[in-house]
Amino acid sequence: MQSFYSRVIAYGLVILLGLGAVLPSLLPEHARHALPDIWAERHINLGLDLRGGSHLLLDVDTDRLAGEHLLQQALALGQHLDDAGLRHSRPVLNEDGSVSLRLGLPADQNAALELAQRLAREQRPTAFNVTQDGQRLTLVATYAWREALTRDAVERSLEVVRRRLDDTGVVEPLITRQGSHSVLVQMPGVTDPGEIKRLLGRTAVMTFHLVADQSGPGVQELPDRQGQHLYPVQRTALLKGEHLEDARLGFDDRTGEPLVTFHLNKVGAQRFADITRANVGRAFAVVLDGQVITAPVIRTAITGGHGQISGGFTSGDASELALLLRSGALPAPLTVVEERTVGPDLGSDAIQMGVTTGLLGAALVLGFMLVIYGRWGLIANTALVLNVLLTLGLLGLLGATLTLPGIAGLILSIGMAVDANILINERIREETRRGRRAMSALNAGFDRAFGTIVDASVTTLIAVSLLFMFGSGPIRGFAVTMGAGLLVSMFTAVGVTRLLMTATVRRRPGAALALPERGWLTCFHEDRPLGFMRVRSAGLLLSILLSLASIGLWFSPGLNQGIDFRGGTAIEVNAGADTTIEPLRAALLQAGVTEASLQQFGDPGQYRVRLPAGSDNSRIDTVQTALRGVAPDADFPKVDNVGPSVSGQFLETSLLAVLLAGGGMFAYLRLRFAAPFATAAMATLALDLTKTFGFLALTGIEFNLTAIAALLALIGYSVNDKVVVFDRMREQLAQTPDMPLGELINRCLTGTLTRTLFTSATTFLALLPMAIAGGDAVSSFALPMLFGIVVGTGSSIFIAAPLVLRLGKHRLKQDREAANALMDMP
Repeated sequence: MQSFYSRVIAYGLVILLGLGAVLPSLLPEHARHALPDIWAERHINLGLDLRGGSHLLLDVDTDRLAGEHLLQQALALGQHLDDAGLRHSRPVLNEDGSVSLRLGLPADQNAALELAQRLAREQRPTAFNVTQDGQRLTLVATYAWREALTRDAVERSLEVVRRRLDDTGVVEPLITRQGSHSVLVQMPGVTDPGEIKRLLGRTAVMTFHLVADQSGPGVQELPDRQGQHLYPVQRTALLKGEHLEDARLGFDDRTGEPLVTFHLNKVGAQRFADITRANVGRAFAVVLDGQVITAPVIRTAITGGHGQISGGFTSGDASELALLLRSGALPAPLTVVEERTVGPDLGSDAIQMGVTTGLLGAALVLGFMLVIYGRWGLIANTALVLNVLLTLGLLGLLGATLTLPGIAGLILSIGMAVDANILINERIREETRRGRRAMSALNAGFDRAFGTIVDASVTTLIAVSLLFMFGSGPIRGFAVTMGAGLLVSMFTAVGVTRLLMTATVRRRPGAALALPERGWLTCFHEDRPLGFMRVRSAGLLLSILLSLASIGLWFSPGLNQGIDFRGGTAIEVNAGADTTIEPLRAALLQAGVTEASLQQFGDPGQYRVRLPAGSDNSRIDTVQTALRGVAPDADFPKVDNVGPSVSGQFLETSLLAVLLAGGGMFAYLRLRFAAPFATAAMATLALDLTKTFGFLALTGIEFNLTAIAALLALIGYSVNDKVVVFDRMREQLAQTPDMPLGELINRCLTGTLTRTLFTSATTFLALLPMAIAGGDAVSSFALPMLFGIVVGTGSSIFIAAPLVLRLGKHRLKQDREAANALMDMP
């Protein structure tokens, strides 16, 4: 009695705290300001696709970039001239970007010219052309070399900008190339990007120089951070920031002064040790962007690759410096050439349709639970509503940014919460059929379902954790939302649902539970098993053939990659201040331009249309004609190429994250269910994913970040479904170890069939309105998910179970000792 009421109080407090946490996210912005600051600040942020934010266009200083690289080429030429005994002056960078040097003797002209031409030809492409005017050699960068430098600099700048923004807490920004030498940055919800502009404008080139005794050849004078003192430092850097592996904010043990601690890689550590060992007693300057940060005297050799940078920093200065060093130096300065406010990618009409169809799907799920389970369905629905609110509250406390991939994670976590409630109800139904009274059936049902729920949740949490650790951008957003939903669903399904059911049953603990029987929907009994294993060979063969055909579809016709992966064309539109976005979007759809992304861009009446790569001039003309049909005076001041918002590094890290997530799930399944089960689950998952890729290729659905979110959701859904079936197999193996494995599997599949069908039906109903009427914005998520639900449900029955039979038959049926070992596993 005391335990029950103590749980009521504890759960009630948790629910009240969760509802309080979600309140700032549900209130409109003007009402949120009435709350205390510490409360109002904890709310869910909406991403660019749902809310919009700030737009910055950063230009790479290609002239300075080419000039500095050309100067490096001239210095290399000077070294060659020195080796050949040819006297010359120090190279000078001219205003027109060329570099000149003067030879010491007229007789050296031909030899010097030949050396310069040879050095230029060694580069691919040729780095520079050389002209000779008496004793003066002039190096001029070639167009091809400048273009190669620019492409490389822009790609490197994209990664540096992405790392800096990730460290500042800007969640899921859009970072892409625009034109030939610009970087486009859009940040969700940021209305004053001043601090971001300053951070991105710093090149953060760090070098280490010895301080010279006096000015002279090979010495340059550099100012300190305050510009009050000049340091004569050797022009040649002894060590560069490229060897830096990590940098963090720290504090001096003696004074408590903020400083930056850094760690060098193996090469840098060895070089740093050699430098300090050879220069004990000399001042060693740390230079950042041409300013001396600090110039301490070397007291002893510094080994281990660790060091500190101090210079009268505040905590904020030291933290910012550590961030800059950690994210790496920009190859060239970035200059803000355009700053605007942008609207959401999807538009208010698309967002409204997505919300409406999402709510309709939720209503269908709640209605289904009521029809199937009656008043027990009402209890499950109460837990589901609490699950959604508490998940949103937890996301608000974390300050998470919600985008379409995040919503995908939320939907999947809700699906798993529904699955947990169905599993509990079906277990209670089984115990009731065995003659148990209400309280006994309730306790036994929860006890039997608990292990399955934990296994399914932990398996998915392992995958989610690895996706968060090694993924980035939308992958992380999906992982955060999914993880929060899973943690909350374990509390609501196991804790809240049990508490509400117990409160209902306590009045008549000795009576029988009256779970409604719904004809053929609830007529499956494991003591009357269906013959699933009779068609196991046909099922496996058909699945393999379909997967092979799907792999063929990857190559022809291939995936319809969207602008996220291929880049495309950006068209700026001035349509007039009296226009709104909805008629413009409708005009594009009516003209057949379904692949376009329309976004409010700056002042009222200004918009930005993005088309995927491969859009020719006729497609651009179609867009312009369609928009002029709504706004006859519309003009188009700029049409530019944009790069993909998904970088090569993003794809590599995301693929690594998915592979590690698969490995983590395999390891857990191997621990809990033994090798045949784990291998069967991973093999079936691979078959499910290949078919889904084939579905995307065959239907031509745009493959974008939203489609990736669908694939991630399918991984969780598919594995969760297999875990439930495997858990029943493990239970039956322990109870009836002598039963033939094929018969045992048939019994387990039949016993879990009702739960499998109900779970698939509820998830299918949740997504069906989005697939039918959600529009292009969510179709690339909803349609693959619907296909994946069908494939995943079928594979749990006709693929995963037969694989367990094939992989484990020899071990479990013929080798009794191995079978006993399997039964003894936790």
